[in-house]
This record gives sequence, C-alpha cells and structure tokens, in this order.
Amino acid sequence: MLEIKATETVRESSIFGQISTMDHEQVVICHDQPTGLKAIIGIHNTVLGPALGGTRMWPYATEEEAITDVLRLSRGMTFKNSLAGLNLGGGKAVILGDPSLKNEAFMRRFGRFIESLGGRYVTAEDVNMSTSDMEYIRMETRHVAGLPEIKGGAGDPSPVTAFGTYMGMKAAAKKAFGSDSLNGKKIVVQGVGQVGKYLIEYLVKEGAEVMITDIFEDKLKQVAKNTGATVVDPNVIYDLNMDIYAPCALGATINDETIDRLKCGVIAGAANNQLKDEAKHGKILLEKGIVYAPDFLINAGGVINVGAEYLGGYIKEMVYQQTEKIYDTCLVILEKSSNENIPAQQAAIETAKARITAMGKVKLPF
Repeated sequence: MLEIKATETVRESSIFGQISTMDHEQVVICHDQPTGLKAIIGIHNTVLGPALGGTRMWPYATEEEAITDVLRLSRGMTFKNSLAGLNLGGGKAVILGDPSLKNEAFMRRFGRFIESLGGRYVTAEDVNMSTSDMEYIRMETRHVAGLPEIKGGAGDPSPVTAFGTYMGMKAAAKKAFGSDSLNGKKIVVQGVGQVGKYLIEYLVKEGAEVMITDIFEDKLKQVAKNTGATVVDPNVIYDLNMDIYAPCALGATINDETIDRLKCGVIAGAANNQLKDEAKHGKILLEKGIVYAPDFLINAGGVINVGAEYLGGYIKEMVYQQTEKIYDTCLVILEKSSNENIPAQQAAIETAKARITAMGKVKLPF
C-alpha cells in the first residue's frame, strides 16, 4: 500500500498538483497481486468527522483518469456531507478494472485496506458495487455502510438518492418556472440505472413528459415498458426541446461540446461531477439563464441513508424526512446564486465550506 499525504514535502508532480489544488488530506494507493486488486482511496477532509463516500469500480482507460475521478469525487463528498448537515467528512474510493474481477477474496482484500486506515475512511456502494460486495468488505472492517437490510443495514441507498434528486429538481423548477409542479414538464433523464429508474417513477407519477436514454438498451427497454417513458437516441438528447435535463449517468456531460446545444431551463440530476470545468461551465450556465441544481447538493439522499446506518439508530422515516430538506437547501443555494450573481456551484461550495470552517473552530466529539 502506497500512501500519499498532502503535507509531505516532495518534488512536484501531476498527482500532487491535483492534491494541492483540491486540498486533499490523504490519498492511498492499494495493490494486491494475488487478487489483482488495484484501488485508490481519496480522503479529502475529515473536519466534520470520518470521511464517508462510496466505492465505484470502473475499467478506466488510464490510471491518470482514475486518480482524477477519485480526487473530484472525494472532494464532492466533503461538500455533499456538509450541505446535508451530516457530521461526516468527504472521501471516495475507486477500483480499477472490469467488475467481473470481483469475488470474495478480491473484496475482502479491499476491506483490509480500509481497515488499515483506522476509521478515517468509511465506504459504501457506488457504481458497479452492490450490497453483497459490502458484506464481503464488512468481514474485514466495520468501517462500511450500505449493508443489506436482512443483515441489519439500510439496504440499497438508490431510492433515497432518487428522492433527494426529485426534491432538488422541484426546487430548481420553482426557481426557474415559478412553480415546483413538474406536471406537463418535458424532462430528459440520461441514465436509467438504479437511481435513474426510481427518479423516473417519481416524475411519471407527477405527470411529467419523460424522455429517457441510456447506453444499455436492455435497461432502457425495461424502464420504458414499466413507466411509459419515451426512449430517445443518446446522440441527440442535447438538441431536444426540454424543460429539464437530468443527467443520471457518469459525469462531465456539461462540457464545451454540449453546453451550447442544451435547450432547457433547468439542469437537475443525480450524476456526480456534471460540470466538466466547474468555474467555466458554471459561469456559462449562469449567463445562459439555466438554473443548475448542484449535483452534490441534490444527490445527497444516498449518503444521508448510509450515514444514518453507520452512525447508528437507523430509522427510514427519519432518513426520508432529512432527505426532503434538500428542497429547502436547494432553494437557499439558488437564491444565493441569484442574489450574488455567482454560479450555483460556487454558491453551494461556499455554503459547504462555511460550515466546515465554523465546525473546525470548535472541538468535535470524534
């Protein structure tokens, strides 16, 4: 296990350049030859408490791509947990490789790496990870959440993530259109995975005109059959006339190639890191008059769910009550953005940092 700390004095490198820019506390590179495990754990900030954030597994094209992803994701978790009012810091892990590599030995070895951090990082499920994977990790460390309900955990966090995204979308609609009703609104949902499909159910139930797309045709057909949503070509979604664009797959879909093509009043989705360049693209959205609900704000339902499980005393009704508050927080952030004429992303980050700074000045019970 190779450990990199931002406080160490070493020759400048691209990795340390990113760590310095994003202000990470620690990055851990994990490797296990027998199982083939290659993973990176990013711990961004632990002022509010242990760094909590899920693990995703992805066949990254390069190691540099994986490092960039884990650094951006872990930083986003710091802001997400802060805005959600959780006493948890921000962290994330990525495992490099095809999900077919996973087995008991593979996941338990990863669990031992987490255990070696002594509770500084708490993991949960993310892209291409399941509750059964969390069970294997739990065999080696208690610093894991997202366990199956039959094992005393909170179960799949996707429904709660979808609910929070739905709340945030309604708040953004109120800001953009004067009403939070989604009835009759044309909404494009990009990505019909676990979170996307639950979000679509909320939207259809409210009477929205939902269009869906995904790179996996089998999932797409099944969701369309179950919900009545209209399937659209993934290559043309940015050119469609719509009220709301909801990215619910991978990040960086708001970029130089897509941003001028978008014809919508609101962007509100569950995908992480939707803005490829936070400063540049956040400013363009502000100038175009598109109301953007920051992803780390409105997709926080999942971490609220697993956080409650990890901290103890899990009650599902209370989790949904806390997640519903995303609506009010989103309105506050969007008002700050409007009043100060700053991008919503910047307004959200400033608000999250303010809580961390304030809490850092007092002795915390951790």
